[in-house]
Amino acid sequence: MARIQSIRGMNDILPTETPLWQYLEARVRDVLSRYGYSEIRFPIVEHTELFKRSIGEVTDIVEKEMYTFEDRNSDSLTLRPEGTASCVRACDQNGLLHNQIQRLWYTGPMFRHERPQKGRLRQFHQIGVETFGMLGPDIDAELILLTARLWRDLGISDALTLELNSIGNAESRANYRQALVNYLSGFMDELDEDSKRRLNSNPLRILDSKDPKTRALLADAPVLSDYLDDVSKQHFDGLCARLDAVGIPYRLNPQLVRGLDYYGLTVFEWTTDKLGAQGTVCAGGRYDGLVEQLGGKPTPAVGFAMGIERLVLMLETLQVTPKEHTQADIFIVSMGEQADIAALKIGEQLRNTLPAQKVVINCGGGSFKSQFKKADKSGASIAVVLGEDELQRGEAAVKPLRAGQGEQQFVALTELVNHISKNYF
Repeated sequence: MARIQSIRGMNDILPTETPLWQYLEARVRDVLSRYGYSEIRFPIVEHTELFKRSIGEVTDIVEKEMYTFEDRNSDSLTLRPEGTASCVRACDQNGLLHNQIQRLWYTGPMFRHERPQKGRLRQFHQIGVETFGMLGPDIDAELILLTARLWRDLGISDALTLELNSIGNAESRANYRQALVNYLSGFMDELDEDSKRRLNSNPLRILDSKDPKTRALLADAPVLSDYLDDVSKQHFDGLCARLDAVGIPYRLNPQLVRGLDYYGLTVFEWTTDKLGAQGTVCAGGRYDGLVEQLGGKPTPAVGFAMGIERLVLMLETLQVTPKEHTQADIFIVSMGEQADIAALKIGEQLRNTLPAQKVVINCGGGSFKSQFKKADKSGASIAVVLGEDELQRGEAAVKPLRAGQGEQQFVALTELVNHISKNYF
């Protein structure tokens, strides 16, 4: 019978890989906690209409990439392709938004049906941060400061560049959109196929084109900053002043836009040249109109999302990884029924006394030789050896497994935990 394989672009994360994921997630949790952010969790599946109304029906995500299906009640449901819309829905439904300030974060899988490649999968994982109820550029600056601190904590800040832009309010974008369409319409034969399709549906996305010919045309295209209203300019100037004051370097990118319809004013990305074409590891911006767009009361909001897979790739590429992961600090080897029972008891005593240490007990039998192979492979620094002879004498052998830890010693069972605690940990 043929093996069943995983779905293309939906990868397993193996035990050898999860320690790096856990390390990254722990650093993120720590930084967010220090800035006063609270975790929120919401379902993986939502009503399809949520994403049509938030992302926009004429976007690639809604038209091509969403995993959408009908359930037994003929309701159209979708695996979430991004987290912001779900977060807004959850907050509004549970009364967390009106006349309130919220600083929230979440993590989990997202789903988009696109061509899998390095750093881009059909099931991918994101950490998202969303804030509500704060209108000024100070909260925009806080989010950028937060991410900058995370990069420093991870040791990757030198490999990342902050790109910044303002896409103004809806009226500014409408005026700019018309100017951009007028300009590009004169070069229809030179545009790539995606840009031709977007010209009438979502022309600002053409600014994000990777096609060389289209990029060349955009060099002389109208610039969005020339169409900003005074309020948008004041907001953006306030953000830049704050970043300058705290010494966060940035690059103004007049062609930076976000791929989703709900963004306005501030947009930003952290990019790198260490991951090839998939250079964006964190992106976000302001979306003051989304809550109202989804049926809530007008609420200012700004947030960002970072891709865990890409950040893990960054850590691996730059070799900025935590100390070698080990399955165990102490490995208990036993031989015989009574020794096996004693091993369980000693293991619990060690876990009670040394809660920070990982204690693994051999299970499934095996010779002393095979058990010591397991102990060595586990990465443990010491092995506790229990056999029938040791039990009769009321003692156990403590055997160092790494260089520089001394010789094997026999220790009375009554003193074993204290001996290990005092001499090894």
